[in-house]
Amino acid sequence: MKTINQKIMMLAKSRKIFRASDISAQGLPRVALTRLVREGQLIRIDRGLYTLPERQSSQHSSLAEVASRYPDGIICLLSALRVHDITTQSPFEVWLAIAHKARAPKMDYPQLRVIRFSDRARTEGIEEQSVDGITIKVTNIERTVVDCFKFRNKIGLDVALEALREAWDAKRLNMDELWRYANLFRVANVMRPYLESLRAE
Repeated sequence: MKTINQKIMMLAKSRKIFRASDISAQGLPRVALTRLVREGQLIRIDRGLYTLPERQSSQHSSLAEVASRYPDGIICLLSALRVHDITTQSPFEVWLAIAHKARAPKMDYPQLRVIRFSDRARTEGIEEQSVDGITIKVTNIERTVVDCFKFRNKIGLDVALEALREAWDAKRLNMDELWRYANLFRVANVMRPYLESLRAE
């Protein structure tokens, strides 16, 4: 018969990052987490979020931590550019899209930059990736480039142009998809001269 601590440690090893609510869902007492943290067997990385001390973090581990707390959130803009490796930007915040009426999420670490997406914007061009064993939702490459132009007042036109150039040079853009999102989110006219300039080179 496995003890409570053994069951929690098995969960920690299988999930890498887990929530206190995951413990409750299995009928285990949350108070055991406090004891395991005190003994050094677990680390509390944020309110209600735990991991193993020896966990091997990837370069995107902060995204996994955010996704663990806010599974409905979508990694977007500068953070999505980093996921797709099409930028020289290195944001210290995690850019997270949430529903218009959703309560703004709060985390001690990492810092969040919250963007509000409409219902349609939360379904178009969204893919899932696994980071540190956690499934994250992230805008795909074409959608991310389009979002950079849509939110150019927040991130800067230079960042949007860099994203377009990097993705273009790497031949990672599906032009049909890019134009579909550009038209859908009403930035086709903004993007057209920059794309025509790239094609003319």
